[in-house]
Amino acid sequence: MNLLVTGGCGFIGSNFIRQRLTDAGSPVRKLVNLDKLTYAGNEANVADLASDPRYLFAKGDIADETLPASLLATHQVDAIINFAAESHVDRSIDSPEPFFQTNVVGTLRLLNTARHYWAHLPDSRKNKFRFLHISTDEVYGSLNPGDAPFSEATPFAPNSPYAASKAASDHLVRAYHHTYQLPTLITNCSNNYGPHHFPEKLIPLIILNALEGKPLPVYGDGRQIRDWLYVEDHCAAIWLVLNKGRPGETYNIGASNERPNLELVRQLCALLDKKAPRADGRSYTTLITHVPDRPGHDRRYAIDSTKLQRELDWKPTESFETGLAKTVDWYLTHRAWCDEITNRKYSRQRLGTAS
Repeated sequence: MNLLVTGGCGFIGSNFIRQRLTDAGSPVRKLVNLDKLTYAGNEANVADLASDPRYLFAKGDIADETLPASLLATHQVDAIINFAAESHVDRSIDSPEPFFQTNVVGTLRLLNTARHYWAHLPDSRKNKFRFLHISTDEVYGSLNPGDAPFSEATPFAPNSPYAASKAASDHLVRAYHHTYQLPTLITNCSNNYGPHHFPEKLIPLIILNALEGKPLPVYGDGRQIRDWLYVEDHCAAIWLVLNKGRPGETYNIGASNERPNLELVRQLCALLDKKAPRADGRSYTTLITHVPDRPGHDRRYAIDSTKLQRELDWKPTESFETGLAKTVDWYLTHRAWCDEITNRKYSRQRLGTAS
């Protein structure tokens, strides 16, 4: 199998690439990573894979139809996995247009490129080709405390420019299947966490701010609930959907780990108190600082992944406790990676969010 992975230098994409190339039984013959290397894309995320003869990096934009078309033809790609996206809610509130340019226009042009490539494949390869689009639970909107988790049948109700752009891209992918019969798949995941998570997101921001003795910002009352999914479990589910999912279908991916943001921050502080105690002996919880809530902040996300578990026999391997401990350990032992991003590419002044 030859793969084209878009956005493979980002958080989830880089973890997916590493999982596929380090799996001893992987059928991947060639993996092409197409990434624009915006602020959140970091080639260092996959630097350890650069010497693998199966791996090729190509810098470029999914909205530039010429380069993806060339990569598809040159490397005889069997599947596209589209991670490429602008994904930070706060940034989408500050400046919505880049989100629609990448998430909507970019996805549309990638779909066009894929459709033209797929249409000219011989039947033996045409029937096996897949276009897998990675999306988010935020397209479904917000839940009240007693509501059932989001299922694949939940109507879309996006509440931020980011969520609206992803909802639009999901609709495009669905339309290309029903209009052109392009064999597409969509996954909608809950909040991811784990290694290589960009430092402006809640978990890494709390860890890094704590280690530097900076305030730990929590929006509003901190009772916003998110459903957390360890990134390696997510990547394993993506691979399963790619290989066994039914074209035209959507699969929700979540691990049923609902936590209020404030509880999560306190849990991170407790882990850091044990693993990297402060010199003054005080708990990191004393650094927690409540700040004004952001506009339109969704109160609760929760994913029902019953369909994925029933049809494809998937289940997460990490509990929230083991995954969070692994994540803290990774950041404690990869300070150079964090420093490179914060010093050269990004000033960590934004608030951390749970997305």
